[in-house]
Amino acid sequence: MSDAILKIKDLKVNYGGIEAVKGISFDVPAGEIVTLIGANGAGKSSTLRSIAGLVKPREGTIEFDGEDICGKDPTAIVTRGITLVPEGRRIFPDLTVLENLRIGAYLRHDDLTDDLNWVYELFPRLKERSWQAGGTLSGGEQQMLAVGRALMSRPKVIMMDEPSLGLAPLIVKGIFDIIKEINKQGVTVLLIEQNANMALKTANVGYVMETGRITMSGTGEELLANDDVKAAYLGT
Repeated sequence: MSDAILKIKDLKVNYGGIEAVKGISFDVPAGEIVTLIGANGAGKSSTLRSIAGLVKPREGTIEFDGEDICGKDPTAIVTRGITLVPEGRRIFPDLTVLENLRIGAYLRHDDLTDDLNWVYELFPRLKERSWQAGGTLSGGEQQMLAVGRALMSRPKVIMMDEPSLGLAPLIVKGIFDIIKEINKQGVTVLLIEQNANMALKTANVGYVMETGRITMSGTGEELLANDDVKAAYLGT
């Protein structure tokens, strides 16, 4: 296993009096795919949002590339090399595909041609629809656009919150193929996913979250074979 590019230690996140994340610690090895699985309300999204700077943790450290980024604002975190593909895609429906992609590079002041070409190679459908309004795309195409927009900042780590939510099974397979391809091209992936079967088949490392705590960890294969994981998350 390679060195960790992202280290979470004793992270606690509160919303008012509710403790959503209760002191979790885990590492994300550089160049790998890591998944957090668990039921709704387990604290997975809160974890990603705190890493992205959208929620200020109550306690703990978030170390990225050797630097503590805990509590820094989202712009600073994107600049350092972490992007989030949010649940629900959150594209700009009235802007074109190309305009949405350019927004992903809003902190950059260099030529975007190579990166646009890279995104279009990953998602040929987006190239075909580059002048189409984002809101007119299908659900799967909007998810492609959300991922492509995140890649335009040239991240070292891309975090994805429920990328398969609401998509047809065939489209889901395509999204996971793209996740593997992005990772193969050098981007570390931190993935939250309710489709535990696909997530664990894709990930090198997996963590199970329950009510704000990490209760299990292992390789994707180990967790797929675990009887408790099978009963709780795989329907077997």
